[in-house]
Amino acid sequence: MKFLKDEAGQGAAEYILLFGGVIVIAIVALLIYRAYFSKSNLNAAEDISEVRQNARSGASI
Repeated sequence: MKFLKDEAGQGAAEYILLFGGVIVIAIVALLIYRAYFSKSNLNAAEDISEVRQNARSGASI
């Protein structure tokens, strides 16, 4: 009956379960949004050059 009262490792086990759940949720979110990001045409270099061109043409008006 002494082993029923021993709760020394309970806190660590709860933290492991909590972090495991967070990791699973993060992986599921990445899998869901991976398809969204692969379909979109994200090109930072083009976006930056477009903003610079717009800023130059706007300043000369």
